[in-house]
Amino acid sequence: MLRLPQEWFARLRPRYEGKRVCITGGAGFIGGHLVDALLSLGSSITVIDDLSNSTAAHLAGLIDIEPERVRFIHGSILDDAALVQAVEGAERVFHLAAVSSVPRSIADPERSYTVNVTGTMRLAEAARRAGARRIVYSASSSAYGQGERLPKVETDTPAPVSPYAASKLAAEHIMLAWAASYGLSTVSLRYFNIFGPRQPADSPYSAVIAVFARKLLEGKAPIIFGDGGQTRDFTYVSNAVLANLLAGSSERALAGEVVNIGAGARIDLLTLFRKIAEQCGVGHIQPEHQPSRAGDVRHSLADLSRARELIGYEPVVALDVGLAETIAWYKEQWAPEAGGAGARARR
Repeated sequence: MLRLPQEWFARLRPRYEGKRVCITGGAGFIGGHLVDALLSLGSSITVIDDLSNSTAAHLAGLIDIEPERVRFIHGSILDDAALVQAVEGAERVFHLAAVSSVPRSIADPERSYTVNVTGTMRLAEAARRAGARRIVYSASSSAYGQGERLPKVETDTPAPVSPYAASKLAAEHIMLAWAASYGLSTVSLRYFNIFGPRQPADSPYSAVIAVFARKLLEGKAPIIFGDGGQTRDFTYVSNAVLANLLAGSSERALAGEVVNIGAGARIDLLTLFRKIAEQCGVGHIQPEHQPSRAGDVRHSLADLSRARELIGYEPVVALDVGLAETIAWYKEQWAPEAGGAGARARR
C-alpha cells in the first residue's frame, strides 16, 4: 500500500540497510507505514507504543514474517526503563508517539502536555545516552495557529491556539535545546493533515477524511464543524514517510531545524467532502453543519522551500491519487451489508 517511486527505495536503501532504528508510536497510523518502509529498506526496527491510540495487529503480522528484524515493546515514552530498551543500539530514532488530537487535548490538557512534552524530553535523554545519531520528531502545523499569512513558513511566529498545539511546539524546543546543549542531531517535521489507509475512523477524535469516508460508506451525513470554507493542506501518508526517511538519512548537520511537510496545495472542506462522496457513490448526501470547534485553525498551507533545500523533500503522491487509494482501502474494510443496512467493520 505504501506508494513511493522505486528510485527512492534504490536511493535510500544504502542509508538504512542493516541499520537499527527505533520508532516511538510505531503501532499507529503514520508509524505503521514508516515501519513498512524501513523493513523494505532492510532496517532492523524496535517499536515502542503503549497502544492507547492503536492496536498491535499490524505489527504482529510483521513480527510473524520478520521476527529477527521487528521488535515490539509495549510501553510508554514516560517509562524510562522501556525507553532504554527501545533505543538500545538505534542509530536513528523516529519520534511519532503523542496524544495527537486537538479536541482530546482540550478535554484533557494535562495528559496531552505530559505525554507530548515530558515524554519527548525523556526520549531525547534516552536517545542521547544510548548514542543515537539523530532524532526525527513528528511535529505539527498546528503550531502556526490562526495567522492569516499563507503559505505557512517556518520563520513565522508560532501562535498555538490549543493545548495540543502548545505541547507539540514545546517538544520542538526540546529538539532544539538538546541539539544545542548536547550536540544531538535533531530535526522537527511539521506535518500538515496527514491521511491515508489504516487511519482510524472510529473515534470522535479521528481525522476528517477518515470520518467522512466512514460516515458516507454507512450512508450517513458527516458533520462539518463551521461553514466548510476552512482549508487544509491534506498530505498523503507516503509523503510523510518519505520525509522521515530523508530527514533520518540526511548527511547535513541537522540541529533542531523545523521543516514543513505537506503537499503544498490546499482544499476547502466542502470541496473535499464532495470528492469523497462521489468516490463513495453517494453524491446525493449532504453534510450536517455544526458550530466551529475550539482550537480549530481556519486555513493551512505549507511552504515547502525549506524542506526541499534542507532534506530534499518533494511530495510524490498528489491529493486525488491518495484519496482514491484511501477510499478504496476503506471500502474493503467496511463492505456494505446485505440490504444496504450500513457498513460493517472488518478490523
